[in-house]
Amino acid sequence: MPKNSKAVKRELDDDVTESVKDLLSNEDACDNSFKKSSLIVNNHDGEGKECDVEEGGSDGEEEERPAWNSKLQYILAQVGFSVGLGNVWRFPYLCQKNGGGAYLVPYLILLILIGIPLFFLELAVGQRIRRGSIGVWNYISPRLGGIGFASCVVCFFVALYYNVIIGWSLFYFSQSFQQPLPWNECPLVKNKTSTYVEPECEKSSATTYYWYREALDISNSISEGGGLNWKMTLCLLAAWLMVCLAMIKGIQSSGKVMYFSSLFPYVVLICFLIRALLLKGSVDGIRHMFTPKLEIMLEAKVWREAATQVFFALGLGFGGVIAFSSYNKRNNNCHFDAVLVSFINFFTSVLATLVVFAVLGFKANILNSKCVALNTNKIVALLGNGIEANLIPHHINLTQVSQVSAEDYHQMTEIIRGVKEDDYEKLGLESCSIEEELNKAVQGTGLAFIAFTEAMTHFPASPFWSVMFFLMLVNLGLGSMFGTIEGILTPLIDTFKVRKEFLTVGCCVLAFSIGLLFVQRSGNYFVAMFDDYSATLPLLIVVILENVAIAWVYGIDKFFEDLKDMLGFTPFRFYYYMWKFITPILLLVLLGSSLIQLIMTPPSYSAWIQEETLRFPPWGIFVCISLVVMAIMPVPVVFGLRYFNIIDENTSGLSTVSYKKGRIIKESARPGEDDDTSLIQGKSPSEAPSPMPGNSIYRKQSGGGSGAPDADTAPNGRYGIGYLMKKSVPK
Repeated sequence: MPKNSKAVKRELDDDVTESVKDLLSNEDACDNSFKKSSLIVNNHDGEGKECDVEEGGSDGEEEERPAWNSKLQYILAQVGFSVGLGNVWRFPYLCQKNGGGAYLVPYLILLILIGIPLFFLELAVGQRIRRGSIGVWNYISPRLGGIGFASCVVCFFVALYYNVIIGWSLFYFSQSFQQPLPWNECPLVKNKTSTYVEPECEKSSATTYYWYREALDISNSISEGGGLNWKMTLCLLAAWLMVCLAMIKGIQSSGKVMYFSSLFPYVVLICFLIRALLLKGSVDGIRHMFTPKLEIMLEAKVWREAATQVFFALGLGFGGVIAFSSYNKRNNNCHFDAVLVSFINFFTSVLATLVVFAVLGFKANILNSKCVALNTNKIVALLGNGIEANLIPHHINLTQVSQVSAEDYHQMTEIIRGVKEDDYEKLGLESCSIEEELNKAVQGTGLAFIAFTEAMTHFPASPFWSVMFFLMLVNLGLGSMFGTIEGILTPLIDTFKVRKEFLTVGCCVLAFSIGLLFVQRSGNYFVAMFDDYSATLPLLIVVILENVAIAWVYGIDKFFEDLKDMLGFTPFRFYYYMWKFITPILLLVLLGSSLIQLIMTPPSYSAWIQEETLRFPPWGIFVCISLVVMAIMPVPVVFGLRYFNIIDENTSGLSTVSYKKGRIIKESARPGEDDDTSLIQGKSPSEAPSPMPGNSIYRKQSGGGSGAPDADTAPNGRYGIGYLMKKSVPK
């Protein structure tokens, strides 16, 4: 991708040379004439060293950049990263809360206006520059290099608590091999004289009690640490071991895992949907889900939440999208990829919503039947003592309470309500409505570990379905974790040239050590804190800066030229106006509304015992603010260091680098190199230091026909793939 609008050119020995940045923009990874070539490096003694860079060859002068084994593997990686736990437990909640089927309309509109353009933008810059987030934005503008570092910080924060959720899923998975399931009933407490149900459990429910008391062993507040929960500590260790082993060889190892981790959740979701549709009440849940409440669509809150969900569903700003696309071939059709992955993500959310509400409809039907039986017994007890027997319709047989249907019960209560207008409330009869049960919106851990687990206890062969469900959650989480960790590792490796294995192990060990904060008894409160404050605002700011950097700093016209050169066709003009005007404005509106909501909603969390929302203590508020500040701090720090020349903008780490067929060939520029290499650094001769003996780097053809007049040029008439080219080797 050319850094400058005009290539820096100079005539030297009748040959035209260009900066490596311009040459990068004209690399053609599919050009057969460059599949085998040689790199000639002239050292200070004038001796030439030839390095064979034929695909498959390697020596000390080059280092490999991995590439995807296939297009399918790459698509599965992007789908695995974008499709995560939020599709299962966040989207259905928002759909139910914001107008049912009507919510899909603003979501689709904002997916087209925000999601696909920004996803396409990240795919394109990663594939074009073939670096991680730090290298990409440092290349676009050194002063904006902090964007990449901010993405890495956010990825690290998210990875800290996201893997804790995978640990929770592993714990439930390990406990699912029992019949009955351990959260099937409330535990009994025995003393010397009697046996009774645990009061806390009786007050809530068996699944709620098991989640808070058995699994988390939660403390009363965030201020009460309570020590480590050893069961969750072991599960967290197992989660980080899986991530580390899958990522230690980069995409060579994680890419193979993607075949299972990305596809298995779809198998489970389809199986759950088929099974749920065969259960009584599932259609009630689906009907409730897609009954549109059109009046809610006009509320600004619905559009804000839809925009936020689109934003996070695709993993924008994390750097994982850029990292994965940087391993692609240069001529890959990333526009097709952007549209495909975006709509796969959307349809996965709809599929998950169907599954969730089919299961919740079944659960609501069971709870409604229990409610009807309980309140029918109340009516039987009140006959002749507050309720006259003649008020009961003749076709209802109260001697067999189990035979009383919901319709019969509602008919009785309507008659009793009409006669006992003033005294009806004193009777204590409940309405027992399926709609009321379905309106109890739950999301996040409340959906996965409480509502859904409760529904599965009523499934035939419930342990099997529990194993499948939590294994699905583990795979959904791992797919997103791979992309998140890749968003940390790839830019750091590209920038600092450290070994992948050492950095991966070090990152996982550090994250596990810090993650112990989340597996103490108060850990769930810290998970909620990080989830609310570590990513939302920083990522919005990061993506706004990404959009502005491409559209206004680099230049939208130059970017379109690059896309045409890379894709072989000019993208729709729609993207021009989206990137330049519409999307930045929508993102700024979303940022403003998120800030307003944050200010108007004091930092708080839900405590288990109090069953109420508690304010964070002063130190907790300080941590919340610190998370936001630390995540976004790299942007102004790097800008200031570059602006005041504390760090020279020309020492951005982009030395003479060329990418070819999944490889990187690198020769670091040295201070005081001659004019030839000053061109590589993007300087004009006048800006270069005084000539000194240095390394002259050339490209020559191996086995190329000498008779061809254009043997040194690429098919598009431009020169090479990143190195200066000569027709003759200096002696």
